[in-house]
Amino acid sequence: MITVIANLKGGSGKSTVAFNLAVWLERNGRKVIGYDLDPQCTFSDLGMLRREIGNKPDIEIHSVRAVLGEQLMAHGECEVLVDVGAANMAAMKEAMATADRVLIPVPPSQADVWATQRFLHIVSPDMEVVRLNGRHRTMAFVNRADTNLSIRETEETEEALRMLPGIDEVMPQRLKMRTSFRRSLSEGLAVFEMWPRSKAADEFRVLATALYPEVVGQMN
Repeated sequence: MITVIANLKGGSGKSTVAFNLAVWLERNGRKVIGYDLDPQCTFSDLGMLRREIGNKPDIEIHSVRAVLGEQLMAHGECEVLVDVGAANMAAMKEAMATADRVLIPVPPSQADVWATQRFLHIVSPDMEVVRLNGRHRTMAFVNRADTNLSIRETEETEEALRMLPGIDEVMPQRLKMRTSFRRSLSEGLAVFEMWPRSKAADEFRVLATALYPEVVGQMN
């Protein structure tokens, strides 16, 4: 399956989600091929850091400026994860036109909802062709949600996302704003590797299982 993690706005957590998903899949017996099409190269830098430190399993992530649809589709039974941002719009559209699904992490703010709306408007002509072929699904979820339950921005963001044309599913699973995600990345580790019993690890496992229900989690 080809999953593109994309958003128009920087700081949405695309690379963090892509990296943690890649490690989770590999640790559950799935071969992963990653493509980093974002000029910031965070996804591929994390893969390189992990390799230099010697953390296992090794994650194969290619940093490229462009990608052909045939290239993404040539990996057979592998899980393909593509991290791409708006700074490389041509590559983003190419990857999304080939994807089985697009995953959009959205921080809980009105500005991020507006950015997501603009993003969907920009890519909608390209996506409509894929939709007609029955191959594409656009999914959004709230990333970096506030841990204070009295703050309503997370629920308001989900409600606003459900109203946006072009989103097939607003996932109820959320990742909250936790420093453990940032700290684990600095060690080349997924959050569930560094702190397997943390709230962040539990939240990520729930999200990953919802995205890949056919994968049976084996980690503690």
